[in-house]
Amino acid sequence: MDTTEIIVVLAGVSLIALVLWYFFGERESVAATVNAGGVQEIDVVVKGGYSPDVIAVKRGSPVRLNFYRDETSSCSEQVILGDFGIARDLPAFKTTAVEFTPDKAGEFPFTCGMNMLHGKLVVE
Repeated sequence: MDTTEIIVVLAGVSLIALVLWYFFGERESVAATVNAGGVQEIDVVVKGGYSPDVIAVKRGSPVRLNFYRDETSSCSEQVILGDFGIARDLPAFKTTAVEFTPDKAGEFPFTCGMNMLHGKLVVE
C-alpha cells in the first residue's frame, strides 16, 4: 500500500464513522420551558427532520409542542405521537400547536406520517 491508498482508506473510514455518529449517535435533549399559564412549551422546526428532535418534559403537566413546518415536502405533512393517540396535519409555513398532558414517564417517539422523520419525547 502506498501513501495515497492509506490516505483514501483513512478518509473513507473517517467518513463512515461521521455518518454513523450523525444518524445513530446520542442526541442531547432540550427541555421545554414553563410559560406563565403553567404549560410546558417548546417550538419545533420541521425541515428535513425535527429540530430539536429530543424534547424533555415533566409528567403530569400540560405540554404544548409548536410545530413550524418550514418546507413543502409531502413527508412532513403530518406528525404522529402514537403513544398519546395524536396525529396532526402540519400545513406548510405555519405553526401548529399540539397540546396534551403526559401521564406516564418514559421515552415516546414521534414521527411523520411516512415514518421517515423521527423525534423523541422524554417524559421525566
